[in-house]
Amino acid sequence: MSRFKKIEPVKIRLADEVYQQIFDAITRGDIAPGERIVQEKLGQELQVSRTPVREALLRLEQEGVLTIVGRSGFEIRQLSSSEVRDIYQSREAIEGYSMRLLTESSDSAVVKKIEALIGKEENLKSRTVRSYFNANRNIHRAIVEATGNMYLLEMFDGMWNRSLSFQMFAEIGNIDLAKSLGEHMQLCEAIRTGDANHAVATMREHISSGLELQMEGIAAKRVGATS
Repeated sequence: MSRFKKIEPVKIRLADEVYQQIFDAITRGDIAPGERIVQEKLGQELQVSRTPVREALLRLEQEGVLTIVGRSGFEIRQLSSSEVRDIYQSREAIEGYSMRLLTESSDSAVVKKIEALIGKEENLKSRTVRSYFNANRNIHRAIVEATGNMYLLEMFDGMWNRSLSFQMFAEIGNIDLAKSLGEHMQLCEAIRTGDANHAVATMREHISSGLELQMEGIAAKRVGATS
């Protein structure tokens, strides 16, 4: 008698598929800030029952992407200035420590791989807010992923999902978005120095600059709303 059972191919849970479709729709801008998301209507569009839709929406609410409005509605969650600062400070901790791990490992092949990705991501074909946002995220995620620490990566994804509020980055539409890119090669150079403290400081300074850019955009939006 065999000690093992036959392994059946794992099927994607319906709620997970619904989650991914909603997530992708938000990142594409198909669901706009302030737009009410009604689970019954969404279920009709996806042609699925309310249960997986509800589960997916609640998951996005728990991750800080959506907020509950009324009895059955959701909206993209808008962040306050203090929440934006908290997210960037959390990123400094996660990505700063990732820089320390990569510097201490002294793996030149890993750094070269990150550099190649930076070159690819920063060669933008379109200069939209979304393209800058995605390029920036992909570069920073690659740095954390390169540590091989899945828990750091989970925390990174959690912070970026929250920061997406996805409209948050769109608030800097009138700001020079090129400032959010262009410094990433310096991060690789910092890793190559072999000085972990310097590498951590370089990443934290880079993220701090991103926070300043974000706060500038939020301030500009508020001025526009009151003028």
